[in-house]
Amino acid sequence: MRIGVLTFPGSLDDVDAARAIRLAGGEPVPLWHGDHDLKDVDAVVLPGGFSYGDYLRAGAIAARSPLMRDVVAAAGGGLPVLGICNGFQVLCEAGLLPGALTRNSHLHFRNRDQGLLVERADTAWTSAYTTGQTIVVPVKNGEGRYVAAPADLDRIEGEGRVVVRYTGGNPNGSSRDIAGVTSADGRVVGLMPHPEHAVEALTGPSTDGLGFFTSVLSAMVTS
Repeated sequence: MRIGVLTFPGSLDDVDAARAIRLAGGEPVPLWHGDHDLKDVDAVVLPGGFSYGDYLRAGAIAARSPLMRDVVAAAGGGLPVLGICNGFQVLCEAGLLPGALTRNSHLHFRNRDQGLLVERADTAWTSAYTTGQTIVVPVKNGEGRYVAAPADLDRIEGEGRVVVRYTGGNPNGSSRDIAGVTSADGRVVGLMPHPEHAVEALTGPSTDGLGFFTSVLSAMVTS
């Protein structure tokens, strides 16, 4: 299974995402923001970093890059897409996910191992988990506070669009402890924490993040 990893100017975790895909049993395929070629991949990962230096707003410029137009169109046709940290910001800016990511409420960059409560275990990226499971993966962000209008938050909650929620303390002031959300069809998922940094016991706080990548491989086999 071929999973594309999209690199923007300022991406930092594309190599880590590719490694996680490889460890999960997939084939990582490098994608460049300025191209118009998804290379027939079966899914796409938008990695963390600081695309375009976070100018205007984090993810705002990257969301309008040439390849993101193809990603948006392909996601509309059912292509699984995962946005991690900056990738989550890009997905929100591109309109593929609801809400927005803003400056952390405490105005500090936060870097720590973080507990997450899995709320949806039926998306293309979370089927390896069980609903109610607690996992630990790192967070590292300065603009990771998830926000939306109260009515939109009620709708997101009511539609079951929250995928993971912070537990054991909210690292950035996100509304209702929301750490990640999904599209209505469960194919597009964005989260601020970094599952690609929790795939090996030697380097991560756990291997809990690997399930995001094995999940999509299973989803592609069964689809």
